[in-house]
Amino acid sequence: MKILVVNAGSSSLKYQLINMAEEKVLAKGLCDRIGLPGSLIKHKTHDDRSVTKEIEMKDHKDAIASLIKVLTHEEWGVIESLEEIKAVGHRVVHGGEKFIKSVIIDENVMKTLEECIELAPLHNPPNITGIRACQHNMPNVPQVAVFDTAFHQTMPKKAYIYALPYEYYEKYNVRKFGFHGTSHKYVAERAAHILGKPIEQLKIVTCHLGNGSSIAAVDGGKTVDTSMGFTPLAGLAMGTRCGTIDPAVVTFIMQKEGLTPEQMDTVMNKKSGVLGISGVSSDFRDLDEAVKQGNERAALALEIFAYQVKKFIGAYACAMGGLDAIVFTAGIGENNIEMRSMICEDLEFLGVSIDENKNNTKGIEIDISKEDAKVRTLVIPTNEELAIAKETMKLIN
Repeated sequence: MKILVVNAGSSSLKYQLINMAEEKVLAKGLCDRIGLPGSLIKHKTHDDRSVTKEIEMKDHKDAIASLIKVLTHEEWGVIESLEEIKAVGHRVVHGGEKFIKSVIIDENVMKTLEECIELAPLHNPPNITGIRACQHNMPNVPQVAVFDTAFHQTMPKKAYIYALPYEYYEKYNVRKFGFHGTSHKYVAERAAHILGKPIEQLKIVTCHLGNGSSIAAVDGGKTVDTSMGFTPLAGLAMGTRCGTIDPAVVTFIMQKEGLTPEQMDTVMNKKSGVLGISGVSSDFRDLDEAVKQGNERAALALEIFAYQVKKFIGAYACAMGGLDAIVFTAGIGENNIEMRSMICEDLEFLGVSIDENKNNTKGIEIDISKEDAKVRTLVIPTNEELAIAKETMKLIN
């Protein structure tokens, strides 16, 4: 069975075509600058055939039509006809409280997705546009929505209700939702497989560390808490996001600087995090280089990030009443050797102890724990596209 996975942004659309019999990516690509001058498609196949071609794409319908053409192209294609695609799995950022698991898309689902737009005004509209485009170009192919928020809907109320007047939750759904759920679910299940134990018996802290970062406490295969909140701004200091801060700081700075809510939102989402602390970059590789050159603020940014991750690991071990494994994933988690060492330092009291020789690896699935460590520390590259394809296949079957 071949499944197309689509991740639609406001002016871009990422895709992968996966053969589920072998869980093999047949082709992947990016439709970029949709609706803008110079729109193009970048496409690569499993056998290293590739093409980058400028194609006019006025909207996402044009983008879907373009990727269908390239998937079936005589030179760059990997399928003979559209009939080989049995379903399309869509990444949808926010499902609110309406969706606690993936769903086959119909008009009732689309109506509910539109109701969730106010919870994710930057992400859900392009996700919906991508679905509509696929429905237009592939009317007979089942469409499935897989939500970033769904995995975290198992959190108890004590973890997701904010200490605000309860009416704001009842009227506006103001609560913690959490994000990166597809990634957290995938790596938690992989961890259980690697450890050779049923996930129902494990207490795992999953650390999705990238330009956007979040941590989840996964107890028995279910999220009991996670670091992101009502939006992906809460939790850790990230590449450009401030993470959790004293909310009074927001109004204080707005008054001092004369900022509008929109301008303050930009400060917190685009100008803060390790970029704001270091003044150098939001890219941790740039920060590592700056540290080597003696940049103290870059070093401070990395220390703050590691410190905050460490605190969440400790807090979530307490929340679950124990800890069996820590999982590092995403760009930083999979590839930043020094950051993993910094985070795990002084966690021996929890039973965490890593082997620095094993830790000296990037981008591979590995247990980096010392042999006698009571808590296993794993590096597991995330694969959200495969996770979406698996959810899609399960539903249509």
